[in-house]
Parts: sequence; structure tokens; C-alpha cells
Amino acid sequence: MFSDNKKPRTMNEIGGQPNRIEKNTKIKGDIISEADFRIDGKLDGNVKTSGKVVIGKDGYIHGKVECVNADIEGSFNGELQVSNLLALKASAVIEGTVTVAKLAVEPGATFNASCTMKGKAGISSNQPIKTSTETSSTNTGSGSYKSGVASGSGSKSEPAKVS
Repeated sequence: MFSDNKKPRTMNEIGGQPNRIEKNTKIKGDIISEADFRIDGKLDGNVKTSGKVVIGKDGYIHGKVECVNADIEGSFNGELQVSNLLALKASAVIEGTVTVAKLAVEPGATFNASCTMKGKAGISSNQPIKTSTETSSTNTGSGSYKSGVASGSGSKSEPAKVS
């Protein structure tokens, strides 16, 4: 009756242990993994994972990232492909190109990217979203984005709006 709870889990059942690149660590190269990643240091290269990528407040990635979900507090420059949810925290700075199914942006985040939103089936909406938006509590005048979640369902014919 309780024997199922005492079985040891294998790495495949839990997706492996999360990986971490600590602050003051610099890596140059490509990373491929099935586990989650947290980057608090600097990475110059590509990351491909079937898990989640978290870029901490002091973290920085320059390159291409392919993942299922991503939470970004730090900086990213390059190509970002997130098959589900991309969450940008207030301290995030994003530059480059972004392909995502769902996007959540906190006030204060800097999002200077060409963004294409795709539905869950990977079908692109009719038009990519071109945006260069910075939200800030000091209101720098280059635009603002209301906090929330945008979702590209592929069924609407009008592009998402930044107000």
C-alpha cells in the first residue's frame, strides 16, 4: 500500500537535477541538456534544453537559447525561442529576436526585440510583433507596457498591441 512512495526515483522520471552557473563564472560554449538551467554568471554561447531557463539578476547570456519556459531577471542578447511561457521580471533587459507562445512582462523590464508569438501548436499568428519597449518606474519616455500576459493563439487576425 505504501511501497510506491518508497521507490527511488530515477533521473529520467524527474528530468535530472537542475544545473547552475554561479555568479562570477564565465563560460564560452554551447550547452545541451534535458534539465533546467539557472544562470547567475555570464554565458557566451547557446543553450538548448527541454526544461526551463532562468537568468538571475546578475546573469547574462549572449547567444541562442531554446527552451520550454524561461524566467529572466538579468540580461539576454541574441535569439530566444521559448515554446511556452517567457516571463520578464522588472530588471530584465532583452535584445535580439524572440519567438514565444506566451509572454509576461513586469513593469520596468526592457524589451528591445523583434517578437513573434506562436500558438501552442506552433502555428504563427498572422503578423510578427515588432517592438522596442522599455517600461520603467522612472518613465524614460520610450514607451510603456502594462503588466500582464500576452498569448499568441494564432486565431486572431490582429497583432498584439503595446500601449
